[in-house]
Amino acid sequence: MPADLILIVGCSGAGKTTYARRLADETGGIRFSIDEWMMALFWKDSPQPLEFAWTMERVRRCEAQILAMAQQLAARGIPAILDLGFTQKDHRDRFRQMAREAGLSAALHFVDVPVEERWRRVERRNAEKGNTYAMTVDRGIFDFMEGMWEPPEKDEWQANGGTRIGGD
Repeated sequence: MPADLILIVGCSGAGKTTYARRLADETGGIRFSIDEWMMALFWKDSPQPLEFAWTMERVRRCEAQILAMAQQLAARGIPAILDLGFTQKDHRDRFRQMAREAGLSAALHFVDVPVEERWRRVERRNAEKGNTYAMTVDRGIFDFMEGMWEPPEKDEWQANGGTRIGGD
C-alpha cells in the first residue's frame, strides 16, 4: 500500500512529471502538478517580469488546496502524487509535518538525474513543447533553481517506504 502522500522530488529536468504520471497510473493515485495549477490559475495574471514573492504566495495557496484535496483522497484510500517541486528540504519537511498533523503518511520518491542530463532535457522540452511542457525554462531560471536545490539525503528518501529513481 503506497503512502497517502507521495512527494516527487528532483530538480528541473529530472523527469518528475513523467514519473508522477506513470506512478499515478500504476497506483491509481491522483497527480497534482504545481506547474499545471499555476499555469491554469495565475499565469495570465502574473506580473512581468515575474516577481518571486508574488509567485510564492500563489504557490502556497495552491499547496493548501492540494493538501485539502489529498486529505479527501486519503479518506477514500487513494494516494496523492505530489509533483510540487520540493527542491528544498524545509519545503519537504513542512509537507511531511502537515501530513503527520492530518494523520496522513508521506513518502518521498527522489528522481535523481545528473545536472548535464537535466539541462539537455529542459532544452528538448522547451523546443518540443510536448505533454510535460508548462512554460519555457531558460538557462537563467534553470541555474536559479539549481542554486536552490537541496538533494535529499539517503535517510530522508528512504523513510516511510520512499525510493530513489536513477542515479548510480
